[in-house]
Amino acid sequence: MRILKTLALGAAIAIAASGAMADKLPLGSISKYLNAMSTAKGDFTQINSDGTISTGTIYIKRPGRVRFEYNAPDTGLVVAGSNTVVIYDTKSNQPPESYPLSRTPLSIILARNVNLNQAKMVTGHAYDGTATTVTAQDPENPQYGNIQMKFTGPNPELRQWIINDGNGSQTTVILGELKKGGNLSNRLFDTSAGSSDR
Repeated sequence: MRILKTLALGAAIAIAASGAMADKLPLGSISKYLNAMSTAKGDFTQINSDGTISTGTIYIKRPGRVRFEYNAPDTGLVVAGSNTVVIYDTKSNQPPESYPLSRTPLSIILARNVNLNQAKMVTGHAYDGTATTVTAQDPENPQYGNIQMKFTGPNPELRQWIINDGNGSQTTVILGELKKGGNLSNRLFDTSAGSSDR
């Protein structure tokens, strides 16, 4: 899960920069926002569980697809598609690592129908005066960990998430401005292809 994690100082800056002062965003509004996000692209900063920081570009194509392209000196690539997450590390001689998308809390954002009002899915829903934080898990498999998402308002905007996986590691991803809409080729999310696909 090392490559699925990103940065908390930058998150504070991004959230503060939005300057959006509003009340706590309702779960229904956040679900509606996520369901309306068919495609998105933007920069991200990742704080890994070992404290290292990575940057790159994220591509989202809901449902079920996401791609993390890492900037140099990192050479990694993470692709989710066909219900599978594949981690490529070109610095390693080992084959790509893969596991079911359903085993990562990121699947909650990528679900075909996000419903944060589902019983036992949301375990935390708070507002700190700047951002609404929602902590969610797979109610059927809480052992897979959870995702802690930060949204600014009054119209929901996803700014950051923290993935706490079932092994106790934590990855923070801070998002730049997401450019939503537009066409993203399915080839970007082909888990059988190498890092050269664009």
